[in-house]
Amino acid sequence: MDPLPAFGLTLILISFLGIRFRIPPIFNLIGGALFLGILTGMPPDQLITVITSGIGRIFALFALIILSGAIIASTLEEQGYIERIVEDGRRYSGNPFTISGLSGYLLALPVACSVTAFIILTPVIKGFGNDEYRRRMLLYCAAVGSLISFGLVYPAPAVIPLLQSLAPDLSPLWYDALAIPLSLSLLAVFLIVYRMWSGCGKKSGDATGGCNEPPDNRMPGVKRNLRPYAPFIAILLAIPLGLAIGLSPGALIQVIMLAGAVTALALAAPGARAGGLKRGTHHAGIIIFDICGAGALAGVILASGFSETASGQITGIVPALLVPFVLASLIQTAQGSRVVTAVLAAGILAGTPVAAAIHPAALVLMVAAGCFLFSFVTDPYFWIISRATGEDLSGMIRHYTIPLSLCGIALYLVAVGIQLVAAGG
Repeated sequence: MDPLPAFGLTLILISFLGIRFRIPPIFNLIGGALFLGILTGMPPDQLITVITSGIGRIFALFALIILSGAIIASTLEEQGYIERIVEDGRRYSGNPFTISGLSGYLLALPVACSVTAFIILTPVIKGFGNDEYRRRMLLYCAAVGSLISFGLVYPAPAVIPLLQSLAPDLSPLWYDALAIPLSLSLLAVFLIVYRMWSGCGKKSGDATGGCNEPPDNRMPGVKRNLRPYAPFIAILLAIPLGLAIGLSPGALIQVIMLAGAVTALALAAPGARAGGLKRGTHHAGIIIFDICGAGALAGVILASGFSETASGQITGIVPALLVPFVLASLIQTAQGSRVVTAVLAAGILAGTPVAAAIHPAALVLMVAAGCFLFSFVTDPYFWIISRATGEDLSGMIRHYTIPLSLCGIALYLVAVGIQLVAAGG
């Protein structure tokens, strides 16, 4: 069968199995890889070799990063340091919406997982709300904050494969100089919207509608415990050291994340160290094997000749500037994981005429934008947030799916603007 219709049938199969039977992603994606390989006529021995090679490639790329992030998160949580970090934020801001959104935004990067960041923050964030509806809005702030940084800022696992495959000559520092202000601007807009939805700003006895708390302004001479921040300090200090010894960006991210994990374990009490290591390893294993399934499917897609055969067919259906956005949207809708979408979309687009015609930064943002477009029932995060907030399906669509879709559209428009400027220059 031709690779393009075979790929379409594979996406339909993955969507059906994921929604109807809730099959774990590792098995669902490997099953999709087998299905695609059979449809495109790949010999059985080659098919199995391609699948295992794809799994190994993704494991080598992400295993140490995700394991280190999960260990940092679990070790800090075991010692109650996450609550302390959030409380430190309250010293400088009395706005719980800002605290919630920034906490999700910042925590998702060192722990290398937006879902992990949200789960850790949920009990802390709930304590900021004085009624059930406002607690929901605060949880949405944390969730959207974690997704914005996870989907846009290097070295999040959802960004690494995009830079490595689609923009290998683009400096991660240059990319983040663009992505961080852009992501923070998007977050600021969402925080304002969620604050308005919660009823803040309306008169209710004070000028702020009862939504602000006075910040905890302590004397600057009071000694503060820096131990909760030690893993993050170690990560920052390891960056110039790694650059000084000539590490490539791919090697650097492995080293600095490992430095953070080692620091977290070294400074933890024995009980917290053992608990953090156990829980972190367990959680990381689930995430790693799920995205390894994406490596299997990506390997079969590449071996089937999809990129060479289907790129011309796709550009005959939609304009070239829409291809990365639409492709990522379809993959994201089919299986829900942003990392999987990044791995698959990067593998499909790399080396194609479409990728060559678009500025690397714009191309990365277009794919990232597609990851935000349709976060619905195939998205595992959708159900995690639903359980945490107690929100029904219509409420989740209104407060989660639609805002993220608007975020994706806004990102795509920014990417098109960058492409037009680059083409005009």
